[in-house]
Amino acid sequence: MSHRWSHAESEHYTRWLSTHHYENFHVVSFLLPKHLHQDFYNVYAFCRWADDLGDEIGDSVESLRLLAWWRSLLLSHNGDQHPVFVALRGTIARRNLSLEHFVRLIEAFEYDQTTTRYRDWPQVLDYCVNSANPVGRLVLELCGYRDNALFLLSDHTCTGLQLANFWQDVRVDVEKGRIYLPQDLLARHNVREADILSLRHTPAFEQAMREAVGFARQFFYKGLPLAAQLDPRLALDIELFSRGGMAILDKVEAEQYRVLDARPKITKQERLRLLLSTLFSWSKNRIFG
Repeated sequence: MSHRWSHAESEHYTRWLSTHHYENFHVVSFLLPKHLHQDFYNVYAFCRWADDLGDEIGDSVESLRLLAWWRSLLLSHNGDQHPVFVALRGTIARRNLSLEHFVRLIEAFEYDQTTTRYRDWPQVLDYCVNSANPVGRLVLELCGYRDNALFLLSDHTCTGLQLANFWQDVRVDVEKGRIYLPQDLLARHNVREADILSLRHTPAFEQAMREAVGFARQFFYKGLPLAAQLDPRLALDIELFSRGGMAILDKVEAEQYRVLDARPKITKQERLRLLLSTLFSWSKNRIFG
């Protein structure tokens, strides 16, 4: 980019990107302390760009080249002409964020360019170590937490969120040539890959999805103690994301696992009900717990 972005322009750009891209749940909610909003926007913009370089180019060789460029901007000062890095530099310094988390995210998107099938659950979980867990650790670091016990609880929640996203996006990923459901799971339920690639829902596929949803739920349960150990306002946001991930799994289940037919979506009304129930539950526990 030839334009030299000012700090104000760059922060405006990351704020716009973060508030205009569809996600199941907003990157920043009113629950989060206001002084953290811009830093969250800056980190999200980095993740959004990396994700799009990996997923939206349509050419694996070109995606790998662009992801290498993105890493070079992160690890050098050449990113000063890109609005994301102009904004992000201040956040990294101010919040003392580990560059390793950003690098691992790029590695996950690079992995997607060369790997489209997963042998078993351990291989899927290895992917989550780079694709999801760094995001939770960045959130904790943004808020001043650096405790390994909290990081591990966060890892459980983020792995659950990644798996929930996978099961929500089975059809979307198939259209990109990827299947995140492990091959041994499909074999155990006698699911033919040809049926998945042709988007054909079968009783065998339904049983495999049922097991996959159950597998994902356990990570949310393992991560639930995290919220109680954080500042109340951040805790509400974290619990909302956990409940949101479980709501996606509930939606997949309610729609009888027909994720090959259409992508299950959380509606605005459902998001509002989830927010209100989370607020009610939290306030009730604070008063009577």
